[in-house]
Amino acid sequence: MSACAASAQVATPPAARGHPMVDALFVLAADSMEGRAVGTPGGARARRFLLSQLQAIGVAPVGNGFEHPFEFTTRQGTAVQGVNLLAQVRGTTDPDRFIVISAHYDHVGVRNGETYNGADDNASGTAALLELARRLRAAPPRHSVILAFFDAEESGLRGAAAFVAAPPVAKEAIVMNLNMDMVSRSETGVLWAAGAAPYPQFRPILLGIEPVPGVTLKLGHDTDADGPSNNWSGQSDQGAFHRVGIPFLYFGVEDHPGYHNPTDDPEAITPQFYIGAIETIWRVLRALDAEGGGKSLP
Repeated sequence: MSACAASAQVATPPAARGHPMVDALFVLAADSMEGRAVGTPGGARARRFLLSQLQAIGVAPVGNGFEHPFEFTTRQGTAVQGVNLLAQVRGTTDPDRFIVISAHYDHVGVRNGETYNGADDNASGTAALLELARRLRAAPPRHSVILAFFDAEESGLRGAAAFVAAPPVAKEAIVMNLNMDMVSRSETGVLWAAGAAPYPQFRPILLGIEPVPGVTLKLGHDTDADGPSNNWSGQSDQGAFHRVGIPFLYFGVEDHPGYHNPTDDPEAITPQFYIGAIETIWRVLRALDAEGGGKSLP
């Protein structure tokens, strides 16, 4: 991702605490989670928390359970086991077509004695996925939705790649992927949506979304026009879907000083932007779900 202006380190206003999504972010990005690296006790601890939340929300597992293990080998030849968490909400009118909503729950762990809590990257998207699960449970969609909490994104999109290599439903039944990665920290109030350039059917939907106060939705970061590093198409889990031709939308903010630094702590998020960003994404999701039976989606 590209660099952006520095974000101030600010304490989370008391009014924002008590919001289930913000509270979940604080849990996931706590020191006790030890940076949530794949294959570590901290990652397992985060996964147990997510499982408890999914069970409390009442969404159904995918297949025989929520946990879907996979294994990969590092460049050093070490075998590592990751675990994706997959839940679903059955569609009311088009249940055999699936929208996959995703966020990676892993981060980079502990390095040189310092814990990288990964509040924005990506406790924010993970907690937002729980929030969307709550909303979908209360207001079921037309299409079925798979809620994918991916592991090992920081190791090269490994969890998303494992999902795409052996999807739990027919690949042809997956309408699209909506991915969230870094959605809680922006001093400018800008939320980026990438994907409308390679998949122009999404552009009118995005442009038609009613704005949320305090959030500016911008389209971009999905071509090489400003250089390959500014093209986010393959820089988070949506890349695994894009590689096999499944349309995607990716929501995120530009890089800030906390990105992959120990300063990516919960106290540094901009909570009102975060809440507004997820309301924006919710509106996009509802519009996508409504349009899916028509001309706008495959």
